[in-house]
Amino acid sequence: MKVAVFSAKSYDREFLNAANAAQGYPHYLSYYDVRLRSKTASLAKGHDAVCVFVNDELGAETLKRLAELGVRLVTLRCTGFNNVDLATAASLGITVTRVSVYSPYAVAEHTVGLILMLNRKLHRAYNRVRDDNFSLEGLMGFDLHGCTVGIIGTGKIGRIVAQIMHGFGCHLYGYDPYPQEAFSQIGTYTTLETLLAESDIVTLHCPLVPENEHLINATTIAQMKRGVMLINTSRGKLVDTKAVIEGIKSGQIGYLGIDVYEEEDSLFFQDLSDTIIQDDTFQLLQSFPNVVITAHQAFFTRNALTDIARTTIENLTCFEQGLPLANEVKQM
Repeated sequence: MKVAVFSAKSYDREFLNAANAAQGYPHYLSYYDVRLRSKTASLAKGHDAVCVFVNDELGAETLKRLAELGVRLVTLRCTGFNNVDLATAASLGITVTRVSVYSPYAVAEHTVGLILMLNRKLHRAYNRVRDDNFSLEGLMGFDLHGCTVGIIGTGKIGRIVAQIMHGFGCHLYGYDPYPQEAFSQIGTYTTLETLLAESDIVTLHCPLVPENEHLINATTIAQMKRGVMLINTSRGKLVDTKAVIEGIKSGQIGYLGIDVYEEEDSLFFQDLSDTIIQDDTFQLLQSFPNVVITAHQAFFTRNALTDIARTTIENLTCFEQGLPLANEVKQM
């Protein structure tokens, strides 16, 4: 198949080319560093499929343009699919696939990295030592052992976070509409209200669906322990950023670690170091000493990228050969 790969970075080319080669070069891949949206959809002309990432925009207008160009498949090289209008895709006869599973250790380990960095203030300590400032004032942390960690979403990633934090000697609360026995062996399922009220650390590991957009908002923040640590490595729109800022200013939120941001599509995956960022909310977030932001890199390990590329090429091959699509995404 001829495939237009959007939002393509050097690492996308490296891993997709390797996966394509490993399967005998069944597909012709054209790479574009721009995001897919209605204005750039014309680049897909002459291609059978488009391969996209988290910040590509596949709303009704873009999908209609792709259909006019003869595109029959949208394959996401990520797990989330909230950026695709599935109803419109179905009406146009466009199939949608994704990477439903890749190394869950990548995101889970990054989550724990954020917890450790915020707790022991490693980001501040690193900068101090580089400036020959060896004072320990303001760097005090706390033992993770004995803390209560609330995990919202106990799928593969959430369960691995639970396993790691269990190793630290933490008490674990879980909240999930679909309880997992593997979590129950080391933690306790409870209501969202109880989890928020009793957890020292709250970490989000759930997909973004309309029902949980802004799950973390002024009301749920008020239910949390004062000084709570909040971590989000899932989807930016799970969190109402302005409500979180108010929580930080009041001291209700003592620490914030995020790898995703609800308006990240205009920021992440590009070098803006020579520009003036116009997002005042993001700039304010960055100004707080108890906030650590990474730019959607939790997935970014060699293991995960290998899994993502292999599955993406397999999705393309199965579609082309009319085989069952294990990773097809359909409207609920």
